[in-house]
Amino acid sequence: MTTPTAPTRWRRDVTVFLTGQTFSLLGSMLVQYAIMWHLTLVTRSGTVMAVYAVVGFLPQAVVSVFGGVWADRLNRRALVIGADASIAATTLALAILMLSGYDDLWILYLAAAIRSAGAGIQTPAVGALLPQIVPTDKLMRVNGINGTIQSAMMLVAPALAAGLYAWASIEAIFFVDVVTALIGIGLLLLVPVPGLERADQQAGVRGYLADLTDGVRYVARTPFVRWILAMWGLVFVLIVAPSFLTPLMVVRSFGDEVWKLTVNELAFSVGMTLGGVVVAWWGGLRNRVHMVVITTALFAVLNVGLGLSTNMWVFFGFMFLIGLGVPFFTTPTMTVLQEKVEPERLGRVFGFVGIVMAVAMPVGMAVFGPLADRYSVESLLVAAGVALMVVVVAGVALPSGRRAMAEAEAPAPQDEPLEDEPALRP
Repeated sequence: MTTPTAPTRWRRDVTVFLTGQTFSLLGSMLVQYAIMWHLTLVTRSGTVMAVYAVVGFLPQAVVSVFGGVWADRLNRRALVIGADASIAATTLALAILMLSGYDDLWILYLAAAIRSAGAGIQTPAVGALLPQIVPTDKLMRVNGINGTIQSAMMLVAPALAAGLYAWASIEAIFFVDVVTALIGIGLLLLVPVPGLERADQQAGVRGYLADLTDGVRYVARTPFVRWILAMWGLVFVLIVAPSFLTPLMVVRSFGDEVWKLTVNELAFSVGMTLGGVVVAWWGGLRNRVHMVVITTALFAVLNVGLGLSTNMWVFFGFMFLIGLGVPFFTTPTMTVLQEKVEPERLGRVFGFVGIVMAVAMPVGMAVFGPLADRYSVESLLVAAGVALMVVVVAGVALPSGRRAMAEAEAPAPQDEPLEDEPALRP
């Protein structure tokens, strides 16, 4: 499929790339937690949290339509750098406005929307870039390592955000995000990324529209990709969206101390970190789709347990187990797409992944957020878990699910010797 530019440099390039992304991710997570906690503590409103989720994800869906095509037509490294810089500039402007006394909700919503649009460019570019610098047979482990790093950042970020939020201010967190973004950009500039030679690429607007149309047709006519995207979207609607209400459940049922919100996030993050370590060390099942199905079923069961928890520490225990399962879902999903999709279409496919994720989240929150103002979060978590189990059973029973599992059994193409790879140019 794709290979790095030199046999002795790919480990160095991946290390620098992941280090830069780690700094960038840390700053973004600090901002995410700071805004989410700020809104939770100030408003205690499920509707406000729903609006925040919508403005934080819907722009990504819209921009991903274009971002996936750009990732297949333009320099992927430049796209990542441009998106990071735009997000950092937005955060800096938000910090200055809030320091000047402007703290209306709409300012936070606008900043979240702009940051979301930047993610619509960055996400497909990063997903398509990684296979260019990693050998195909190492993708699962590198994705596992990347997932572990992201989980570790989720472990560090809540504690750091809580400390900065309590000791300094929300504006201080915004300034930290700007600094980490600059570090990430600087490190990414050190990573040479080979370009893809595409004989089918056309110039101009017409060529762009042709690429967009080709991407839509590819997804529509490829049952395997359709099934993966459908499962991804349903998990986001029924599990990820309700999980955004867990801070609200903690505040309502167990108390509004910041340390309890922090433990809630830490329990999830510790689980994700350990799960990522296991996936990176183990390498996962050969059939990536089997991993996705099994993990999704476990999510359904654990979500019901989460909703039935009446003890705070039991609740945190279920959050830990759900976090533990996340790498067993996300890593094989990303890897199987990188293994099965042609390099020249990978950006557009990851663009659709971003669209599904960005649409599913606000759709889920648009339903669960207002319901959380009328019903208990516990009952919503139980209902979502039961619904997801129905989805798993249906997904496996349908012919499309069986075909997806059968196709995933086929071995991924292995890399040829690096010097014999004609599809790439420096």
